[in-house]
Amino acid sequence: MSTSRFQVLKAAESPPPEENVPAKQESNDARADPVDEQDGDDHGPGPDAPLVEKETHDEEPKSNNKPEVKDIPQVVIDDGTGIHNITIEERPCPSTSREVQPSTTQKNLILYEDDMKHMPPLSSFLRGFKTPGTEDLGDEDEKKPKKAKLGVILGVYLPTIQHIFGVLMFLRLFWIVGTAGVIQSFFMVFICCLTTFLTSISMSAIATNGVVESGGSYFMISRNLGPEFGGAVGILFYLANTFATSMYLIGSVEILLTYMAPSIAIGDVDHHSVLLNNFRLYGTVLLLIVAIIVAIGVKFVQMFAPVSLTCVIISIIAIYVGAFAATEANSPTICVLGERLLTEESVMHNGKMWCTDNETGPIYAHFCNEEVNDTEACQYFMENEAKEVPGIPGIASGVFLKNAYSYYLHDGDNTQRVKGSKSRGEVLQDLTSAFFVLMAIYFPSVTGIMTGSNMSGDLKDAQKSIPKGTIAAQWTTSFVYLSLVLLFGATIDRYLLLDKYGDSLGKSMVVAKLAWPNEWVLLVGSFTSTFGAGLQCLCSAPRLLQAIAKDDVIPILGVFSVVTKRGEPWRALIITTLIAELGILIGALDHVAPVVDMFFLMCYAFVNLVCVLLTLLKAPMWRPRFKYFHWTLSLLGSLLCVTIMFVTHWYYAIVAVFIAAVIYKYIEFRGAKKEWGDGLRGLALSTARYSLLRIEENPQHTKNWRPQLLVLVKLDRFLQPRYKNILNLAGHLKAGRGLCIVSSVVKGQYREMAEQAKAAKRNIKDAMSENKVKGFTNVMVTQDVTEGLGILIQTIGLGGMRPNTVMIGWPYGWKESHDDETYRVFLNTLDYIKHAEMSVLVPKGINCFPDNKERLTGTIDVWWILHDGGMLVLLPFLLKQHKVWKNCKLRIFAVAQMQDNSIKMKKDLTSFFYHLRIDAKLEVVEMPDSDISAYVYERTLLMHQRSEILRQIKLTKSQISQESDPDRTERSFRHTRRPSMKKLTRMLSRDHHFLEPQVIFESCHPASSTNLNEDSKVKFTTGGDEAESLELLQQYTFSGTPTPHTSNASAKLKASGANLKVDEHAMKKMHTAVKLNQVIHEKSSEAQLVIMNLPGTPKHSRVSEHNYIEYLEALTEGLDRVLLVRGTGKEVITIYS
Repeated sequence: MSTSRFQVLKAAESPPPEENVPAKQESNDARADPVDEQDGDDHGPGPDAPLVEKETHDEEPKSNNKPEVKDIPQVVIDDGTGIHNITIEERPCPSTSREVQPSTTQKNLILYEDDMKHMPPLSSFLRGFKTPGTEDLGDEDEKKPKKAKLGVILGVYLPTIQHIFGVLMFLRLFWIVGTAGVIQSFFMVFICCLTTFLTSISMSAIATNGVVESGGSYFMISRNLGPEFGGAVGILFYLANTFATSMYLIGSVEILLTYMAPSIAIGDVDHHSVLLNNFRLYGTVLLLIVAIIVAIGVKFVQMFAPVSLTCVIISIIAIYVGAFAATEANSPTICVLGERLLTEESVMHNGKMWCTDNETGPIYAHFCNEEVNDTEACQYFMENEAKEVPGIPGIASGVFLKNAYSYYLHDGDNTQRVKGSKSRGEVLQDLTSAFFVLMAIYFPSVTGIMTGSNMSGDLKDAQKSIPKGTIAAQWTTSFVYLSLVLLFGATIDRYLLLDKYGDSLGKSMVVAKLAWPNEWVLLVGSFTSTFGAGLQCLCSAPRLLQAIAKDDVIPILGVFSVVTKRGEPWRALIITTLIAELGILIGALDHVAPVVDMFFLMCYAFVNLVCVLLTLLKAPMWRPRFKYFHWTLSLLGSLLCVTIMFVTHWYYAIVAVFIAAVIYKYIEFRGAKKEWGDGLRGLALSTARYSLLRIEENPQHTKNWRPQLLVLVKLDRFLQPRYKNILNLAGHLKAGRGLCIVSSVVKGQYREMAEQAKAAKRNIKDAMSENKVKGFTNVMVTQDVTEGLGILIQTIGLGGMRPNTVMIGWPYGWKESHDDETYRVFLNTLDYIKHAEMSVLVPKGINCFPDNKERLTGTIDVWWILHDGGMLVLLPFLLKQHKVWKNCKLRIFAVAQMQDNSIKMKKDLTSFFYHLRIDAKLEVVEMPDSDISAYVYERTLLMHQRSEILRQIKLTKSQISQESDPDRTERSFRHTRRPSMKKLTRMLSRDHHFLEPQVIFESCHPASSTNLNEDSKVKFTTGGDEAESLELLQQYTFSGTPTPHTSNASAKLKASGANLKVDEHAMKKMHTAVKLNQVIHEKSSEAQLVIMNLPGTPKHSRVSEHNYIEYLEALTEGLDRVLLVRGTGKEVITIYS
């Protein structure tokens, strides 16, 4: 459907510009006579409001302040019943508030001038929008150089891989490969990496769901998941980092005492308990050193990070090079008796390895010792051969097949089902191994994916850097881990893979022997990187605790919110050090790792699970920009986390779940008193009561705002909803999972119509069920429908579960009716909605809206004129969550005026929508200043005539014989006698044959065929050629002297014996409506839905109310599906996380 643009022709004697009108005149002109009264402030269902009944209204107010008009042109019209002088009154626009710039009330958008007093035009809103992360630096001279912002590589990728690559890669991965075999180890590592990969996707979704400010992972999670989940996840993440500090420091001590400087160990470390005590002692010393470094300041800690990262990278490269360079010739040798691996110390003689079954050798002395008298061991020595085996024979040796399958051992075993003895020099296992036990030990190796989010405050673009850097780091580390599994299995002999502490190599690190060119490269690198990881964990954990305490979600932690003058959380550091010491006292790395597992897995499970819930609940604030996120991936991630927790160490899992539950409930119910009734119903009622009170007490945050709908439906004479499609539209918007109440008002006495009210309620409920709309119903019986609607809007809902948005239908048929009550109920209800501070939705062409079976493709076009809090942007997003509208594209047309900088406005609009995470095609449409066409002039003239005729009909019906007001002679209509009702009705009917305002009729709500008089040269009928008709209108202009065009057309206006004055202000508003409608037709004629701002309702005046409905008709005519939206001005959508 296309239309031609109106050629705007300037009148020969048009009124002077309003800014040239003296200010003195403005005060007088503010009080116009009622016939010419302007549309005023916006106040406030329509035929989707229930059973409209007539209402008696007071007469329009009197006004004696008649502005003095000089030399105003008049058009003389003879319609056959009398001669009428139609005056174009020259008057200034009413003054606007100080906050509004004068440019905002130019006549191209004057229809919205009253709204602009308390709602900014879109251009003003975008000018005030500041891209997050930027600072108002003032003048150019005052600008200070900004700190360089980090990108993906330096800001996220490298810190994350530094944290993920940890001690277990060097100390335990090879042993896991030897025990579980290459196949099971590869699967184990893959499952662990898959878990963190899926969690990385969920983290990326959270990171892109709003502006990420400084504050790290806790800030990002808590602001998206709420205080309960955020607090629970925050504490778990804090404990995970704290115990990770213990794990890394124990690993550092193990490297130091076992491989680098065994001489500093205290006591006989061959005894496992003595070794653990050394770990505890030196771990405590190392923890104090790390705590002192952290206390000095975070800058000192950050200086160590590049050193640690460099050591990690060099160590990994050394392993890869050594794996490919390994051969049997340069391999270290190990001694094996039969299938039993022997320690190097037990086979050494005079500083040389003597791996022989000779009775004079050291092996015989250990196995056939007469003092021990172990005949079984001696017999084993006699039956098996002692041999030297290359421990790292290389890839070409073919050991990969030998290492492919599992070889699980029990505590104290040397070989399967055979207990060994340290006195015989056998290498023993210190742990009973199984698949899930090894998984619990290994899983901390893949943690650390949240490290990049901790850098959010230093990132140039956190929403881009965090997903890219985190997932790239996760892929990199996963590739390294999986490839190392294959390399260890292909290059190292099974016997050596089972030697956890390198006893067969003389207390040497197995992986260090693989490294090229020297084992000390890996020893120094692993110690440095492990120590650095512990340092980073102890640095971040106190800050995380301080952030939680500062948020005051857990009041008991408030004491830890204090920081020093340098911003260091001393108190949090002290408590973190004490908790880390508990992990140090555990002593064994293999026993600390499962504790770390539980807290990280609980944290990851929460992140995944809440992403699932937010997606399934279709929360309006959940708009992640990360396109590769899907709720099924998060569900799989959460299931993996929970499964790994319980199959590895179920008792640790129960403790972790208990801690999380206590934290969650403490935050949720702190200060709340429970009521205990009988059974589950009492508990449910208590919970419901608490939830309602909580919603009532706490104001709703912008991120949690969603449309809670009150749908006003009109009933037919059978008490059935007349327009059931309005329920479909409500259901489509309910993708936001908000409250929905469908209501109606029936006129009458409740005692007489109680049964009808119940029947109407059942009918509405059935219609809701038929249209798959879940919600509540309400039917009210009152003597006056309008007052009933006001009471309904004031009282509907309970506590915080009150509707915030009213959906009301368009008053179809108001033009054909001779009674202004057909639209006054609509306008009065809009007024009630405004004063109740609720948003309003007015669908026009409701029968054209799709049902639940349709699947639309095309565009949803939003014409954005005023910023009313973001309703215009949020509604199409919610619609697109429904399967009916899912395939539609969103287009935003931002309406600008001539004084606006369109290029800058487009740039700001693009930035705004980028941070909103809403995909839309954006376009700025300029509304140039133009003169008023003859079509607008004649249409405004017709509007005044219709208003006066309706007033005459109302007075005739009331049998008012004469005007009691002596000042009536000063009014624009001077009556010599009152026409009869029959004559007035005929005049109103003939009004349709002059110039029908609805140029293009709606296909869903067709009006009767309407023709212009032949003298006007324009005919309009349903289905006619509208474009050709509009082109004929371009011939019209108006001036002080009637032209052949205007005199013929205008001569059909009737106002018996009166001077009809055309209010210039009303004409400008009509000009805005017609011009906007014209531009909308040009751009959105093929759109599936057009959404636009609903102009503010007028002041209480019969004339202004009638004019308002005419403006809306002109604004929306010819559009099949229109949704007029008016917000409260409060923000309902935010860019922040």
